[in-house]
Amino acid sequence: MAKAVNKTTEEEVRDRVTQLAFDGDKLRFREFFKKLESGLPPGTGIALRGSVVTNERWKDGKPFDADGRGTSDLDVTLVGSEVMEYWDKDAYSIPALHTRPLCDDEPGIAPGLNTLREELQELAGRPVNFQATANVVLFARDVLFNEPYFMLKSPVTSGS
Repeated sequence: MAKAVNKTTEEEVRDRVTQLAFDGDKLRFREFFKKLESGLPPGTGIALRGSVVTNERWKDGKPFDADGRGTSDLDVTLVGSEVMEYWDKDAYSIPALHTRPLCDDEPGIAPGLNTLREELQELAGRPVNFQATANVVLFARDVLFNEPYFMLKSPVTSGS
């Protein structure tokens, strides 16, 4: 089992993500991040969550890609109120704070981001899901529910 996220350095987590999701290819990970960042409103925070961060699937404890290369998805959490506006009003789990995932099963809940998500899937060679949330919800999920995340880019709020 991999070392717990809260006991690893940022570099160790980045290396884990690069190895698991991008076959160790740092350039492809960098391309993924740049494409993602350029397709989002300025100031949007970007975090990775789930088994790509922990190397352990929450539902069964198996490692990332346990069912074969490219079978595990990348859970991308977007942080900020502006990016949350891309989601339909009825696509929130917690109104104004946390959306349902934009994924292959529900591509129409945030149509303005779905093309970007599909392009990232092609680049990553695996499913990519987007979810938008408020910073407080991301933090609470980590602390209260032991759902760690890896922040690729911190959100910037107005006036910051």
